[in-house]
Amino acid sequence: VNAGCVWGLALGTGARRFHVSAAFSAKAKVAMSRFEPSSTINYEKMHENINIVRRRLSRPLTLSEKIVYGHLDDPAGQEIDRGRTYLRLRPDRVAMQDATAQMAMLQFISSGLPRVAVPSTIHCDHLIEAQIGGPEDLQRAKEVNEEVYNFLATAAAKYGVGFWKPGSGIIHQIILENYAYPGVMLIGTDSHTPNGGGLGSICIGVGGADAVDVMAGIPWELKCPNVIGVKLTGSLSGWTSPKDVILKVAGILTVKGGTGAIVEYHGPGIWCRMATICNMGAEIGATTSIFPYNHRMKTYMEKTGRGEISAVADHFKDDLVPDNGCEYDQVIEINLSELKPHINGPFTPDLCHPVSEIGATAKKNGWPLEVKVGLIGSCTNSSYEDMGRAASLAKQALDKGLKCKAQFTVTPGSEQIRATIERDGYSKILSDVGGIVLANACGPCIGQWDRKDVKKGEKNTIVTSYNRNFTARNDANPATHAFVTSPEIVTAMAIAGTLDFNPETDYLTAANGEKFKLEAPTGDELPSRDFDPGQDTYQYPPAEGSSVMVNVSPTSNRLQLLEPFDTWQGKDLEGMRILIKVKGKCTTDHISAAGPWLKFRGHLDNISNNMLIGAVNIDNDAVNKVKNLLTGKFGGVPDVARHYKANGVNWVVVGDENYGEGSSREHAALEPRHLGGRAIIVKSFARIHETNLKKQGLLPLTFDDAKDYDKIRPDDKISITGLPSLVPGKPLTAVIEHSDGSQESITLNHTFNETQLEWFRAGSALNRMKELQ
Repeated sequence: VNAGCVWGLALGTGARRFHVSAAFSAKAKVAMSRFEPSSTINYEKMHENINIVRRRLSRPLTLSEKIVYGHLDDPAGQEIDRGRTYLRLRPDRVAMQDATAQMAMLQFISSGLPRVAVPSTIHCDHLIEAQIGGPEDLQRAKEVNEEVYNFLATAAAKYGVGFWKPGSGIIHQIILENYAYPGVMLIGTDSHTPNGGGLGSICIGVGGADAVDVMAGIPWELKCPNVIGVKLTGSLSGWTSPKDVILKVAGILTVKGGTGAIVEYHGPGIWCRMATICNMGAEIGATTSIFPYNHRMKTYMEKTGRGEISAVADHFKDDLVPDNGCEYDQVIEINLSELKPHINGPFTPDLCHPVSEIGATAKKNGWPLEVKVGLIGSCTNSSYEDMGRAASLAKQALDKGLKCKAQFTVTPGSEQIRATIERDGYSKILSDVGGIVLANACGPCIGQWDRKDVKKGEKNTIVTSYNRNFTARNDANPATHAFVTSPEIVTAMAIAGTLDFNPETDYLTAANGEKFKLEAPTGDELPSRDFDPGQDTYQYPPAEGSSVMVNVSPTSNRLQLLEPFDTWQGKDLEGMRILIKVKGKCTTDHISAAGPWLKFRGHLDNISNNMLIGAVNIDNDAVNKVKNLLTGKFGGVPDVARHYKANGVNWVVVGDENYGEGSSREHAALEPRHLGGRAIIVKSFARIHETNLKKQGLLPLTFDDAKDYDKIRPDDKISITGLPSLVPGKPLTAVIEHSDGSQESITLNHTFNETQLEWFRAGSALNRMKELQ
């Protein structure tokens, strides 16, 4: 589809491009961040790579192609075919949040390497549980997680990694404020890393093993992404917000429609809060999302102390926007002037409803109308403008003598946001209307919420400005109906106390009895004064860290050094049991739950006790209840897996569509491998999870015919044949042996390339890395 790429600036000739590159090479020696003065931005190298690839392909390039291909390890020799070939890339930096950093750093320690090869950071944001309020919850987290924080801080110091202490903020907001810039390629061990696309960056969520590759200086592999263009026209106004753009896109593409693709926004309507839109692109399975370089990015960079970077970006702006005439694999057009406020849910982020219709839809489906809690903030919506717009509504309510009917929580995205909204009075307004300001952390968004107002199993409704609303994700209650929407709509519904409140048309009753309507929210995009940085929460790595001691106690229940996985024995896998045949949606939350389990993220054996406990067994429609085919008794999924492993029985998991969607957590791959799993056989995979399975030496396989899912019975045995002769593109055969003695064969496909097959044969990517040292 030729989208025209109206924001592409005129291309110069090769000679002019060389002149630009040479003329500004001195200026380009600008630090990637104020924390890493010796690591400089190299736009020239990206520019050179883009020109090599453009000459080879003889066609205009999309923005995402420019940045991705601009980071190729071998731009002259790399085979490039969107949606088919694997690219070998050289990302600029790595970011890890504390829950995933534990396993990533344990794997890096196992590699035996002395120091990271690229700038890397750890961010303490996932382990702080929301209970009382920000200061109290932060102090409690420091005490409860002291062992883990000490491990991360010392490992960071030893291996040259920057360390953001607990209380600093959510990883993605910290990246936006300090590390993202137009044209950078960053990989992060969290699925919402694409948030940085709001600053024209290619930021991709990965598992910890991928992060280890990049930190080790090894080229990182990514299947060459397709590119979906979203053309924005018109302009937002009134109650409509940037969140409504991505809620609408999610409704169009669904949770798997972006799989294997980068979503590239373009057109005359791109002037909006871009990071919010890119952040929630994870909910459609997209590799990442991105906006072209523009004046709002430049202003934000200057406001966050990075004017030098934006000045250099100005000189390379041709490389930071799409070419005229570039082609997208699919184009979606959204007229922002016609877009209305939306709310998505419950139980999935792609169930899209206009706010004007949600009340009637809820009544029809029996969803609770009373809003128990409204929650604003998170990495998706915690900008200064988000908080300002919510505060403008809260002030209107206060002026009429009202407070929130629902409970109301506020999560600042960073210490800088917290300090600035406190200085400028937003925090007081939000508190006065009934809000509780939580710690600068993920909190309820990832299940870190000690919720007391409802009992487990009690049907209720919450509305959030978060990004994800899978069953039981926020509060571990499967009966909670969670809806995601903009902070403005959350605030309005928290004030009204009901899901069927449409602020565009409905009235509230003031304390004096008069009826009034909330006026549309307003808020400054950036503070009129500079941001208040708040407390300094960054730990620089020492120039030489070899003497730093990193201790992992052998008796710890939080941390455990890794043992290498066993290698493939060189033959077919025969007579494997089916541990569980999963029915319906199976996200990484189902495979490896968060919430209270986060404390075991650094201890593989302990966290494996949550493996697949949220998945529905098709045999009995129950969770965490499968039949042990050796004993004939039912047990929990991890318990049966452990029994099989102890008795030398290999097993597989059978699943449905988009298996492993959601979080990037590699524990969902590590746990099956640790407990004796050999293959995961499904209709289709989410991108990150499929890669994570390969990294850990498992076989992620898909049915050649999706209907073959129905042929497999929970008490079958499965043999996978053709492994000794396995090569890229060659299917495998599964022989299904039914309990009545009959057999049938089906075809299974895979997406392994030769490098990934070496991971399988070695037992894991980490094993293979050690073989090559």
